[in-house]
Amino acid sequence: MAANSGVRANTPSEETALLSGISDITAINGYAASSSSPQITTTAYDASPEDKPTHTISSARSMSIALSLFVLIFFHTTNMSGLAMIQGSLAADLHSPSQTMWFTTSYLIASSSLTPLAGSLATTFSPRAIVLPTAVLFSLGSLLASQAESFAVFMVGRVVMGCGGAGVVVMSVVFVIELAGKRRRGVMIGAVNMAYTMGVSVGAAVYGVLQPVIGWRPLFWLQSAILLLAGLGLYLSLPESMSSPASEQNGQKPLSLKQKLANIDYLGAVLLITTIVLFLSSLAGDIHPTPLLLSLLSLLSFILVEFTLSASHPIIPLSVLSSRGILLSCLSQLGLLTGRMSIIFYTPIFMLAVRGSSAATAGSVLIASNVALSLGGLLIGWLHIRRAGSYYASLLVSIVCLDVTFYALAEMSRSSTASYVFIATVCFSGFVTGIVINYALVHILHLSHANTEYVTTSLFATFRGFGASFGTSLGGGIFYRILRSDLVAGFLALDGTAELGPARKRLVDRLLESPELVWHGGDMLRLEPQERQIAVEGYADAIRGVWRAAAVLGVFVVAVQAAAGWTSPREEATRKLQREHEHEHEHDA
Repeated sequence: MAANSGVRANTPSEETALLSGISDITAINGYAASSSSPQITTTAYDASPEDKPTHTISSARSMSIALSLFVLIFFHTTNMSGLAMIQGSLAADLHSPSQTMWFTTSYLIASSSLTPLAGSLATTFSPRAIVLPTAVLFSLGSLLASQAESFAVFMVGRVVMGCGGAGVVVMSVVFVIELAGKRRRGVMIGAVNMAYTMGVSVGAAVYGVLQPVIGWRPLFWLQSAILLLAGLGLYLSLPESMSSPASEQNGQKPLSLKQKLANIDYLGAVLLITTIVLFLSSLAGDIHPTPLLLSLLSLLSFILVEFTLSASHPIIPLSVLSSRGILLSCLSQLGLLTGRMSIIFYTPIFMLAVRGSSAATAGSVLIASNVALSLGGLLIGWLHIRRAGSYYASLLVSIVCLDVTFYALAEMSRSSTASYVFIATVCFSGFVTGIVINYALVHILHLSHANTEYVTTSLFATFRGFGASFGTSLGGGIFYRILRSDLVAGFLALDGTAELGPARKRLVDRLLESPELVWHGGDMLRLEPQERQIAVEGYADAIRGVWRAAAVLGVFVVAVQAAAGWTSPREEATRKLQREHEHEHEHDA
């Protein structure tokens, strides 16, 4: 659409690939400032109906890539959830009963801390170049963990596995960007989310079933071989055109390996990794102030280095670090995943302690919620997300709906709530979560600068990882504080005493440790009806407090996401260019 003055802006059309050579804002502004007053063509970014992926591949290659990537994602996510089912055997064999928390935490910290670096390396070298290193690290870590005879060696194996997991997180989004057309991108993102949720849901069950049969060591060395095969299959299936970075595909002069290595911001990478490791370590279990403060100092050092010493080749491009839309979108995901983790963690506890369900039933509710999450992402991708561009209003509406489910679940956290109503609401919350995740990822791609999509989505995934840690740490603090207070107050009222006796204190501690004991204590713990009622109401009140906090947090998430805006850098550049051109015309007149 031409402007009234006949001015036309040179912006990309819909058929332009996301990673195509689009001039950056400074280049556009410099072009506009020239005295030649060039003609500028204005085209709506999403106007064209064409749907061309950046790389074209055959159906056979597509199937091979999808299968290989699914295997990598599946094992990445099972390593998040599966360790909870075998940590007893691990702790016994490795003589570390008090260190079980670190079996999973070490993997998550390594994966989250290296995800931005993996995205940056995919930009510098190529997406295809990180496939084999990712698979080798994941496989090597699995093999090392399987042979561990001590806690320290097992931790080294888990950290190496986490380094490979960071590459999997990056690849799962990058290959959708590169290989899926814009009309199919929403469905493909939904499929990736389905693979993630399937791994999380099935991982605990798979580990729980196989460990008594084959032991925990084969669980690791078997996946080591499978991961190598999946990585090799993915590498060979990707087109040769993905062996060079996007900048070279867009006509820039190819760089030698030595030049690429020299361009890596090593100091920035070390500071960024240090910041994330310290931050996530401070949230492991209880909140630890010292590493939290150190992470803040490391973050300030990282920002200083990126804007001064590493300004030419920063590990995270300055256009990303200074982008209000991207940073606020990442913060929004941090809040959303914090709330979602509270649902994931405390739904089974509610079913066990308040409803008196069996462990199998409690776990199946979570599986149903994760299935609903997958369906939500797939359906919204198929029905609505059929173009690249802004989904600002849709994203805000879906976040509001998700926050409503948090509040509804908080009010349903009572012993009188019908089970089917509670389960239906949990599943609906999962369904809306899938919609939000899909909208959010497509929208942050819209807000990204050209050739920064890999780093942007990696940063996006890192903040989602922060949300998982926040959800467990902050939610746990609220939950145990309320539960202990309610149990102590209830037993004091029941006994009519000013202080709890030794037996009551032991009972409170046991109820805090295990929600199954409320209804299924067996010979270990038999509660009287009045004691059980106190425990049930205490658990219901504590869970209600956590979910109310999630609902309050959701209000702030809506405000943060709203402030992120809907205008892409391309649109901002075009508007700035038009304003400058109009100003030149006014000056000439």
